[in-house]
Amino acid sequence: MANILVVDDEMGIRELLSEILGDEGHVVTTAEDANHAREIRLSGAPDLVLLDIWMPDIDGVTLLKEWQRDGLLTMPVIMMSGHATIDTAVEATRIGAMNFLEKPISLQKLLKTVQQGLSRGSDHARGSLISQSMRGMGLQEKMDLTPVTHTLNGNGKSFNGALQATSFGSSENDFRVSFELPLREARDAFERAYFEHHLVREGGSMTRVAERTGLERTHLYRKLKQLGVESSKGPKKASE
Repeated sequence: MANILVVDDEMGIRELLSEILGDEGHVVTTAEDANHAREIRLSGAPDLVLLDIWMPDIDGVTLLKEWQRDGLLTMPVIMMSGHATIDTAVEATRIGAMNFLEKPISLQKLLKTVQQGLSRGSDHARGSLISQSMRGMGLQEKMDLTPVTHTLNGNGKSFNGALQATSFGSSENDFRVSFELPLREARDAFERAYFEHHLVREGGSMTRVAERTGLERTHLYRKLKQLGVESSKGPKKASE
């Protein structure tokens, strides 16, 4: 779940994007113009901004320049427009925009671009989160920093190519995530094993898995469906 700011002077666009992104589990804040977007940004940085280029009074590129100038461009910004020229899109990218969406925006393109933006914007934070999750799962990490072999589990497994793959091991399962995978696929592989681990550990109890992982049950069900994880892992415990 991410906090996403949608800046567009068209109410229909704001409502549509809010509904789509809300269904994906994100918290969406909207602004109808640059002044409102300024106020929201000053109260805290969202995880991602969808910013329309053509708006009355102050256009999106001008606002982007302002954030860049004032050191407030700390989050990924995706520009949107149905009338922008290639030069405008290039200028926005040069200033610091991550990507550009042309209206009308297709659902597939929107979700893919938003996911890419969130992945890029939270790489560092995600690395810390994965480390914490590994410790919470009882995974042990041991790294041989030679250029040839990289061992990364308590079972002593090793493999050639320190920059090619990472193996995770636990008492329940082992799996390998290749460094050659796109970030989203590598993250999904980790999350899939993470939730399968907790489903087995909690005997398939969605209530206890939700408590253990810190997710609302509705979000947990959606996440498992997205990852293709069966929500009944292992036998139910006698207490259920």
